[in-house]
Amino acid sequence: MCAGFGCSGVDQRRCTRRRVRWRRSISASVWGELVANQPVAAASKLDATVLKIAGVVVLGAIMSILDVTVVSVALPTFQNEFDASYARVAWTMTGYTLALATVIPLSGWAADRFGTKRLYMLALVLFTAGSGLCATADSIGQLIGYRVLQGLGGGMLMPLGMTIMTRAAGPDRIGRLMAVLGIPMLLGPIGGPILGGWLIDVANWHWIFLINLPIGAVALVYAWRALPKDNPEPSESFDFLGMLMLSPGLASFLFGVSSLPETGTITAVKVWLPMVLGAALVIGFVFYSFKPQHPLLDLRLFRNRNLTIATISLFVFIIAFMGAGLLFPSYFLQVRGESTLHAGLLMAPQGIGAMLTMPIAGMLADKIPVGRTVPFAMALIATGFFTFTQVGTDTSYWLLCGSLFVMGLGMGGTMMPMMTSALRTLTHHEVARGSTLTNIIQQIGGSVGGAVMSVILTSRLNESAPVPGAPAGPDGKPVTEAALAIAAQTHPEMLPPGIPPELIRKGLDFVADSFATTFWVGFALVLATLIPIAFLPKKREVSHLLDDQPEGERPAAPVIIH
Repeated sequence: MCAGFGCSGVDQRRCTRRRVRWRRSISASVWGELVANQPVAAASKLDATVLKIAGVVVLGAIMSILDVTVVSVALPTFQNEFDASYARVAWTMTGYTLALATVIPLSGWAADRFGTKRLYMLALVLFTAGSGLCATADSIGQLIGYRVLQGLGGGMLMPLGMTIMTRAAGPDRIGRLMAVLGIPMLLGPIGGPILGGWLIDVANWHWIFLINLPIGAVALVYAWRALPKDNPEPSESFDFLGMLMLSPGLASFLFGVSSLPETGTITAVKVWLPMVLGAALVIGFVFYSFKPQHPLLDLRLFRNRNLTIATISLFVFIIAFMGAGLLFPSYFLQVRGESTLHAGLLMAPQGIGAMLTMPIAGMLADKIPVGRTVPFAMALIATGFFTFTQVGTDTSYWLLCGSLFVMGLGMGGTMMPMMTSALRTLTHHEVARGSTLTNIIQQIGGSVGGAVMSVILTSRLNESAPVPGAPAGPDGKPVTEAALAIAAQTHPEMLPPGIPPELIRKGLDFVADSFATTFWVGFALVLATLIPIAFLPKKREVSHLLDDQPEGERPAAPVIIH
């Protein structure tokens, strides 16, 4: 018998033909519909178009993130070149940060109004032009002004890049695309000191800005060719009142926070006055933002539980990572006497660890709820971080580099999965505002973390005993044993002869202990991050990225043809 058709052996050929015709008749209808409605492995792969878009965004991210850390290495060079105080040259960093804070809130509205492609290309032009002008600066005032122009472009690159990649990836690939964007975010603080130290050693300070010109030109052409056509939405009105409160408020608050390491106390007028004014403006904006239909920064997005939990986790994590993390190179410079280039190279294991786990974390974020993976990654960070709470003057480099590698493994599986969780459940229209919100939180967290850790370290170093019989320093205060030991490690040629080695060793022990005390604070913040992380989603998240897209504009899933 011919199974299923009740045919005799004589009719097998006829029955086979009927079975083939039956299968063909439903393959175009029922089977095709079933296949189209199933999750398809091919849909989750990163195709060439998406990878081209990712390449544009990564180029922009590399320029903006590297630029911050490269310039931080050049501050002593600026002091000598322009005969300026450290507080004066530090404005090359502060001015850039304030420009970022001013323009980031505008990027969400501008992306919807003018389109992400046009705005991204404008940001590249501003950043690249600012870089070229910085290289031509004849005075510290000019350099600060050109850095502000640079910051206006750099401030838009990251939030726009996140928006572009989130929309290009779609709901099934956002984790992997965010992992691609996370590589320059984690490698910037490591590669910046290496690149900056090398360029200053082999050429001059002008090249830390000139190197952006060819990269910016390539990125601009690349963006024009690779980014999809804009679909701006000019219907939304611009929130001028919100801008007058939020942008100056953020800039004023971050100015006060940035002045904290210089003054060493929050009671200084230069610190508390701009912080209070800035906080008042920001708080005023928070109450105001729920009134207009289209506020400059849509705080109603915090009704999304995943976005709220992920943003809080990111904020605490950034304070710990950007704060204590920036002190790791300082330990190698001031306690171990390494050059800027060598200190950067010693930080390389952290970047290598992050590069290994970030692609894996991106794939897992698309398949497994981040609440099940991020806690394990954070445990790795805490394990590696603990070593630095025990540092001394002769702690093994193998131990320190191994700990940095373990921290890198954890960082690769932490930051971008949390950002993926924050943005995945937003609608297509909300992505630009959501990425703006997360970037503002990161900017505030980074500034607060860096300032707080610097103040803790400075306050601890100021407790060092004064050098007996030593003249007062340029600030009128007595020279401490810690300051003498740091000078011996960083500028030994400037020390007078005849200083007892025992005094230097005693001072170095105190400096190492001060770093260890500060790292304890960072370690505590890392552990504190585990609290909000415990509330990250542990069940599969339903993506709403395509909810507000018309049926005809939704990307169709590929259909397998049998």
